[in-house]
Amino acid sequence: MSIIHTLFKTSVLLIHNIIFLYIWLIIIAAFLSFIHPDPHNQIVQFIRKATDPALSFIREKMPFVVLSGLDLSPLVIIFGLQFLDNFLLSLI
Repeated sequence: MSIIHTLFKTSVLLIHNIIFLYIWLIIIAAFLSFIHPDPHNQIVQFIRKATDPALSFIREKMPFVVLSGLDLSPLVIIFGLQFLDNFLLSLI
């Protein structure tokens, strides 16, 4: 196995792990939206800072994902990240 192939495989696996963690952050952010925790909590602030830009982007570009107050933007992001992850893993 060449060094380039090894570096590519390592890079794809790193991206896979980052995607996996971000999907969990999105899921946690969705649950937090139901329970409304203390907004001054540092963990809550981190999760919101990490996920709000992506969620806001989807809500802005795809306003139809908010149905009668039900926000489906986390699902759009999760499906998109899963698609990207499966595509990248198929390359190695």
